[in-house]
Amino acid sequence: MTHPALKIVCIGQAVVDVVMTVETMPRRAEKYRAEDTAIVGGGCAANAAVAIARLGGRAIWGGRLGQDEIGDLILRGLEAEQVDCALAKRFETGRSSFSTILIDGAGERQIVNFRDPDLAEDADWLAQALPEDASAILADTRWGPGAAVAMAAAKRLGVPGVMDAEAPVSVAMEALELASHVVFSAQGLADLTGEDALLAGLKQARDRLPGFIAVTDGRAGVFWLEEDGLANEPGFPVDVVDTLGAGDVWHGAFALALGEGRDLRPALRFANAAASLKCSRPGGRDGTPDRTAVNSFLAER
Repeated sequence: MTHPALKIVCIGQAVVDVVMTVETMPRRAEKYRAEDTAIVGGGCAANAAVAIARLGGRAIWGGRLGQDEIGDLILRGLEAEQVDCALAKRFETGRSSFSTILIDGAGERQIVNFRDPDLAEDADWLAQALPEDASAILADTRWGPGAAVAMAAAKRLGVPGVMDAEAPVSVAMEALELASHVVFSAQGLADLTGEDALLAGLKQARDRLPGFIAVTDGRAGVFWLEEDGLANEPGFPVDVVDTLGAGDVWHGAFALALGEGRDLRPALRFANAAASLKCSRPGGRDGTPDRTAVNSFLAER
């Protein structure tokens, strides 16, 4: 069942990724030759918005861009994916974000990202522009004030407020404290708590944050705490080709599933399926699955 009218708002980062495929990750300061390359859209919230659009939701992306060619590329890419960019704000001073990404033969990736510290942090304009009929709101930790405005709006509207908690998380603590659902990467959880062990990190995060707290852990799936201990919704085994954007796809699918009214475990399973399919496909964002592919994938399992 699809819900094409559901509005899911995504607030945060959008970038252009220059992706290069290499056999092994470079270890020394010398020249290397890429086996393949592509220029694609990226960014946590932007990739989540694309996932939502492909999965049948009405995605609205909001964030900050410069008045530059990179910003033009970002918007063209999102609009080509049927993402509404009405909440994008462009600034005369400051540059849009971009990344150089290396993907090795095992599908793992290394990212070097530029985010301009001169882009205005203020988010008062966003508070006035957010729609009142969103079914869920997602934000990443790349723009703390914007995430806080987004999570405050979700709380006021009584809809799921989902935080994609990537390191560094300290810049978005206000948003994390307002969110109904905070899902960390393993690196993000360790950044908040100083704990490398998932169980210890989850316990500390639960003591600090009021919402549902979970952590994604690649093939192992997603973990969270219940009264009787550590709970897990396992991932799906796939032949990994490219993990780039898989976490973003996961968060977009999870926010959409919650917006559709799914219970927790079915929402987590849906998100795991979408992210697993993404990992089995090359091309970063281009490998994001649609609803038909995810439904078929789940039906076979």
